[in-house]
Amino acid sequence: MRFSGEGFRDWADIDVDEAQSRASDLEAERVRLQAGSSRLEEIARALEDNAKQAEAVANSIEQLTGRLATTAARAKQAELDKNRDDELVANQPHGALAAARESYPALDERLGKNRPKRAAECAETENALAADLHQRIDRLNKELGGYAQSLIQSMLKVLTRWPELRGDMDANVDARQEFLAYRDRIATDDLPRFESEFKEQLNKNAIQELAGFNNWLHRQASVIDERVERINEALGAVPYNPGRFIRLEKEPTNNQDVAQFRSDLRNLTNDSLALDGDQYSEQRFLDVKRIIERFRGRDGYAESDKNWTRRVTDVRNWFVFSASERDVETGAEWEHYSDSDGKSGGQKEKLAYTILAASLAYQFGLEWGAQRSRDFRFAVIDEAFGRGSDVSTRYALDLLRRLGCNFSSSRRCRRFTSSSRT
Repeated sequence: MRFSGEGFRDWADIDVDEAQSRASDLEAERVRLQAGSSRLEEIARALEDNAKQAEAVANSIEQLTGRLATTAARAKQAELDKNRDDELVANQPHGALAAARESYPALDERLGKNRPKRAAECAETENALAADLHQRIDRLNKELGGYAQSLIQSMLKVLTRWPELRGDMDANVDARQEFLAYRDRIATDDLPRFESEFKEQLNKNAIQELAGFNNWLHRQASVIDERVERINEALGAVPYNPGRFIRLEKEPTNNQDVAQFRSDLRNLTNDSLALDGDQYSEQRFLDVKRIIERFRGRDGYAESDKNWTRRVTDVRNWFVFSASERDVETGAEWEHYSDSDGKSGGQKEKLAYTILAASLAYQFGLEWGAQRSRDFRFAVIDEAFGRGSDVSTRYALDLLRRLGCNFSSSRRCRRFTSSSRT
């Protein structure tokens, strides 16, 4: 670098070392003076604080200036937005504005704290609100679809139950008022008009039919009593063991279905239990309906109801049978047989023959000691019949003979040479 001395008249003007030496001396003098005077020290601190405050004020002024500029820009944009929104509102039909203003309370309630504070936020709020409303609409449409399907199913049940209505009504949602009108007509006109007839049908026809059916069942049960008595006459004439005879015993069954059915029939057909009042009539109707529906077979329970009907209406299931061995002289029970468990082979044979003879007598109405009969009572026995004990076999043959049976063996019995007996 070349140094140009142009403009300098004296060496002292460019003597750097001399200048720095004088500056150092002056600074040392300033420090010495300041250290020696507390007032100067205070002034120095005040100047330093003023410098810092001046810098802070300058920074605040700079920040405020920026904020004022930003606020001014926003105010200008807000004015533009307002002018645009005012113009949009002014261009709307009066009716649309009135309808919109009616929605303000609902909007306030729905938006709550999310209500927009600036016009720029309205678009975002509108989108969020529209999305929420569409979701609710979709959900409600699905619910309405389910209700509509359920309504149509109910209408179809009505039309299936009363097919004559199909000429006037269809199973669709639009026909709802027609079904309601039909229901109102029944409730206000038909039901009161037929109420007395309904009670008459219930009390005189339905109950009487059930009473007749109940009486028929009891007659069938009486037939069982008569046949058991005839069987017991035959059994009593044949010694079961020395000095003892055997007879059939009949007791009511413990089956809950049968017991409940008999109780229901008794309560429904017993006039002494009848009470006055609509509440009783309604309950009686429901009880009759419940029994008839089980006879008919309920939806989904047809097979079980069929088995139930067969079980409770077969009077043979009303009783359980057993055998009672009794003393000939006193009639006192010697032993009671509900099954053959624990019995010897001979006892089991005699019980089996007793049950066989009793079954034949019950099934075909056989009577012991009859001199003449219009029917031919013929029993075929195989060779196994004679393989038991002589006592059991002779007991069976004597019992069958007293019941008026003709019998023949398919092969010659081991102990009996005669092929037939009467």
